[in-house]
Amino acid sequence: MFDIGFPELVLIAVVGLLVIGPERLPETLRTLGLWLGRMRRSFAKVKSEIEKEIGMDEVRRQLHNESVMEEMKRIETDVRATAKDTRDALNDATIHTPSPTNSLPTSNASAPTDPALDAIDAVAESAPEASARDNDPAVEEQSRQVASDETPEQSADRPPPASEANG
Repeated sequence: MFDIGFPELVLIAVVGLLVIGPERLPETLRTLGLWLGRMRRSFAKVKSEIEKEIGMDEVRRQLHNESVMEEMKRIETDVRATAKDTRDALNDATIHTPSPTNSLPTSNASAPTDPALDAIDAVAESAPEASARDNDPAVEEQSRQVASDETPEQSADRPPPASEANG
């Protein structure tokens, strides 16, 4: 706090003795000691009140944190319940849908299945049918007509593309 050493205290005592005088110096020192004691007690009271208030703030903060944690746990259980309901609904939906005719054999039939993976597999299995349809020349001709907004008669007047002329 204050950096007062022995030389400074001696200087203050000498100045006090000269200014106050030897008769009133003991009474002055006694009064000064009482004031310092009162100041220390008042600072100690203020310090304890501040510490008590800080302690109350910590308690309030802890109570708030506990209420937030309880809310987070409640939300977590709600989300888990919703996820379980969704998973059960997907399982029910995949159980009641007919399986594709060209299903791939599974190497481990006892492994648990994931409905999302089953849906991806179903889409992947139907993809070859779509690619076979896209290679059909009639479908290609229709898509060219739609793209150019031509009628079948107009496309008949146009020469065939190079791929059809060579084949």
